[in-house]
Amino acid sequence: MNNIIEVKNLTKKFGDFTAVNNISFDVKQGEIFAFLGPNGAGKSTTIKMLTTLLNPTGGHISLNGFNPTSQSAKVRKSFGIVFQDPSLDDELTAWENMEFHGVLYNVEKKLRRQRIEQLMTLVELWDRKDSLVKEFSGGMKRRLEIARGLLHHPKIMFLDEPTLGLDPQTRNHMWTYLQDLNKSEGITVFFSTHYMEEADRVAQRIAIIDHGKIISSGTSQELQAQTQTASLEDAFLKLTGNVIRDEGASSTDKLRTHRQWRGGGRR
Repeated sequence: MNNIIEVKNLTKKFGDFTAVNNISFDVKQGEIFAFLGPNGAGKSTTIKMLTTLLNPTGGHISLNGFNPTSQSAKVRKSFGIVFQDPSLDDELTAWENMEFHGVLYNVEKKLRRQRIEQLMTLVELWDRKDSLVKEFSGGMKRRLEIARGLLHHPKIMFLDEPTLGLDPQTRNHMWTYLQDLNKSEGITVFFSTHYMEEADRVAQRIAIIDHGKIISSGTSQELQAQTQTASLEDAFLKLTGNVIRDEGASSTDKLRTHRQWRGGGRR
């Protein structure tokens, strides 16, 4: 199976601070891959480099055969993304949010309309297509964001803590949609989460990052065997420790990141 993401000796420094320190990993085409770590471990910085929002200080990334630094437009067409924080326009209807995204990605009109109906039906929102997003619950918004991220037929779906704050029923439904799409369309799923049971149940492989370095990777069972623990959560705690970490990026930083992505800019 070919690698759709390849990361070699990737480093990101902010002045004297090294946020990501010479990491290497790969993700296979069609794989569901979890990227785990405590707050401030380097997860978000790595995802920003993979998705063209930050340029690396050193190292190399290949995403769907393209370089995010020198071929950012091609890379962006290769992935969809669901941010941790809401990114929909609340003053537009669900259908208008989907239509706007499809136009931005130059999806041909007939195909775009077919795809919108297909995906909104999949996430059980077609009957609410004409409702304003500000009337939606958190779970409904998250489902719409997933549908929107899939509209342009991406090869990879990035999900940055996509189920944070969702109830267990909505989380379960969301992963059912994504696993079905992974099987039916072969889409690669790259996600971060703090819910260890979610990663244990869904991910085919896991990489754990801490203090900017990949400290372990493998299946959940392999990580448990390596640490001689009985659960992925216990393995994670044994590898990363029990010290409570700071939240890391502020809400302002996260909002700025989303605006950069929507506007096509990079820091």
